[in-house]
Order: sequence, then structure tokens, then C-alpha cells
Amino acid sequence: MKKALVAGAGGFIGSHLVRRLKKEGYWVRGVDLKKPEFSITEADEFIVGDLRDFGVCRSVLDQPFNEVYQLAADMGGAGYIFTGEHDADVMHNSATINLNMVDLANKHKVGKIFYSSSACMYPAYNQEDPDNPNCSEDSAYPAAPDSEYGWEKLFSERLYLSYSRNYGLNVRIARFHNIFGPEGTYVGGKEKAPAAICRKVAEAKDKGFIEIWGDGNQTRSFLYIDECLEGVRRLMESDFIGPVNIGSDEMVSINKLAQITMEVAGKNLEINHIPGPLGVRGRNSDNTLIKEKLDWSPSLPLKEGIKKTYEWISLRVNNT
Repeated sequence: MKKALVAGAGGFIGSHLVRRLKKEGYWVRGVDLKKPEFSITEADEFIVGDLRDFGVCRSVLDQPFNEVYQLAADMGGAGYIFTGEHDADVMHNSATINLNMVDLANKHKVGKIFYSSSACMYPAYNQEDPDNPNCSEDSAYPAAPDSEYGWEKLFSERLYLSYSRNYGLNVRIARFHNIFGPEGTYVGGKEKAPAAICRKVAEAKDKGFIEIWGDGNQTRSFLYIDECLEGVRRLMESDFIGPVNIGSDEMVSINKLAQITMEVAGKNLEINHIPGPLGVRGRNSDNTLIKEKLDWSPSLPLKEGIKKTYEWISLRVNNT
């Protein structure tokens, strides 16, 4: 039986990944500051611990693992990342985790280690036109991320690639583009746009309104969790190191995202645009490389993913 370690297993993507690996027959150890918020973990063993602590990392990586998935990070949506109030914590916490994990993974000669980078590492200057953003993998340099979160992701990509070159560590790197779905954070300030809008629509009365930051014309693409996991597993089974985008290329404006959510909910609401943190004007996954290297790319329509997510969030909102 293959053994896998999922760092960040208490988070949204990590908890879903544990479930996926168990279905594939893995023995799974999860580790995080806390257990999943919305479901019982399916990990065979779950360690509650702080991966910023080298001693905790050492106790977690105390046996051979075929695969390690390093998803642990200090992160959140635009309301957390782009205010500037959390920059020091974001950079320190995430970089410390990655420095610990990559060093111990190398010392213990794990089979493969996956690192989850982010589309936030792409240069802001390539994402000023909401209709024509450039997020191909080879557009990363000259580097100019729009947030310290993005700078840390870029640093850690280079950290893992350095260990690959110098020590032969078998790494895989993917750049996630706005992953969403059920069991993700939807309230509290760290939620991302799909979850926030689903919550706002669920809370709104018919013929009422919801609030959107900015003019709503900023564009993004959003990837449903199941397709994210499929991309991760295909990358891990391949010989391609990366970095590679794992995201949808179905680009929509935030106004359009709100309209899709209202259609799913069967509600006719007004949109009030208010000041708020925005990030870049346009971002979309370029899937040319993933199609070439993995002979696959995400294909689930956004509306289908939003429907599943809205149903989950609406049920929780209306039962509280």
C-alpha cells in the first residue's frame, strides 16, 4: 500500500485530497493546525501540529512516504491577501513551512513531493487588461507579483526547483487558479470570490441586492475542486516537474460570476458596487502546457461547479 502525507489536510483542498487518495487505496497521514471544519477527516492518521515548527515537521516525516503533498500555507481571499495588513505573517509563515518541509523531504528521500503554488505569482503587468491577461507559464519573468503572497509562492517554487537540481529531489509544482467548491471557507474574511458571492446570494432576499468590490469588471477563472484534484494526481503520475497551471480557462467577470450564481439560486438581485481590495484586473488560466504535457485539461462548466457550491453554502446559511 502506498503511503502519502498531506500537509494542510485540515484545509479545503487538503481535506478533499485526503478523500481522493483514500479512494485510490493510499494510507494517508494528514497534518495541519486544525482538523477539517466541515467534515470528519478520512485520513488514517491526523496530526494536529504547526509546520512552522521544525520539530513538528520532523515528527510528521518520521517514516518513508511514497508521496508528500505540501499544501499548507497562510492564505485567504482578496479581503485577506490584498489589504497589506497580513503581509509579514503570510510571507514568514508560508516560507518557514516550505523551508522545513522541503529540507526534511530531501533528507528522508521521499518518493515525490508536490508543491501547490498559485497564479498570484504571475506578473501584475501582464494582467492589467481584463480581456487579455497573459498567464502562460513562461510569462513569470521578469517577476512582479501583485502581492507578498505571490512573491512567497514564487520564492518557494524556486526553493523546490533548487532542491530538485542540487539534490535530485523528485518535485512536482502546480500553479492553482482560484479553486472552489463545497466545504470551503465561505465567511470570516478569508473566503474567495465564489464562496463569498454564493453566501451573499443565499443571504439576500428576493428583489434585494448584493455587494461586489470594485466595478465588477475584473476577470478571473475558477476551478472546481474535483478537477483540481484530477490535475494534481495526473501531474504526480507523470514525469513532468512543472510548474504548470491547474485552472479553468473559462474566464468571467466578477459581475458575470454573480449573475451565474443568481441564476442557479433562482433569484433576481441588484448588484451594488462598493470600494474594496481587488488584485489584478484580469487573470485566466492558460492551459496550453497542461494539454501538451498531461494530455488533459479541466472541462467542467463553471455553472455546474457553482450549482454544487451554492447548494452546500445555501444549506448552511439557511440553517444558522
